[in-house]
Amino acid sequence: MISPVTSRNYFPSAWLEYGKQSNQEKTLNFLEVMKRNWIRELKIASVLSGLGLIVCTSIAFAQDNFAEGSEVLRAQLTKSLQNLPITGIYDTELDGFFYVEMENGQSLYGSADGKYIFSGDLYRLGAQVENLAETRRSVKRVELMNAVPREHMVVFSPSTPAKTHISVFTDVDCGYCRKLHLEMDEINALGIEVRYLAYPRQGLGTPTYTKIVSAWCAANPNDALTALKTGKSIPTKHCDNPVADQYDLGQQVGVTGTPAIVTADGRLLPGYMPADRLAEAIGLDGR
Repeated sequence: MISPVTSRNYFPSAWLEYGKQSNQEKTLNFLEVMKRNWIRELKIASVLSGLGLIVCTSIAFAQDNFAEGSEVLRAQLTKSLQNLPITGIYDTELDGFFYVEMENGQSLYGSADGKYIFSGDLYRLGAQVENLAETRRSVKRVELMNAVPREHMVVFSPSTPAKTHISVFTDVDCGYCRKLHLEMDEINALGIEVRYLAYPRQGLGTPTYTKIVSAWCAANPNDALTALKTGKSIPTKHCDNPVADQYDLGQQVGVTGTPAIVTADGRLLPGYMPADRLAEAIGLDGR
């Protein structure tokens, strides 16, 4: 039996059966929680007054993203949770259940008969415990990160060929982002290339956003970013830039704070860690 798991997702860790009247109040609360978070994560601008119903555009589904036999679940999700931003429904190792992937990087599981959904991660027990949901998310992160052009990132490379790389969603006013940057020489010396992506924590159109845009638009973005991370000012600049796209990308891969590190194999390491611990976490021996 699989026990409910406390999850980073926005959905309560509970089983819900839509056909029972006794669950009506819980279901309504469930929907309200999801609606509030979809507004924040998907930046849905229009909310109707009164009942607070969300206005959003419909999602265009790619047929290749839906497993055979998931039609009933898909239809029930569309009926009961019509604003759910589903991007795919996939087979799982749990008989009778599918993995439901959503646009904001969140996920849930649903029964093939469309009666049940639950949040949390699915684990496989064996000689080692494997988080199957996180494995799937890692594959997705690799796909998303590989689609980012190198020239859109601010890259700090070792003087010798890199052993591996990390992609770091960063904010210039974040204390731990600055602390990580101060160890750049040590990180590079360990053979790790650092690829920075912009993630202004305060959001778009804020003073921090303006600073990050100015760094990305500078003649030497590496020097400009270093200046900001050491408390210095740089000239305000404007240009065509990827900051907003990278901010959205961060939300897709599950960034909730900075620095957020995505390894070459797609694992998400939230928060700062010293260079030697970082090397250990990504599988380098530190020598």
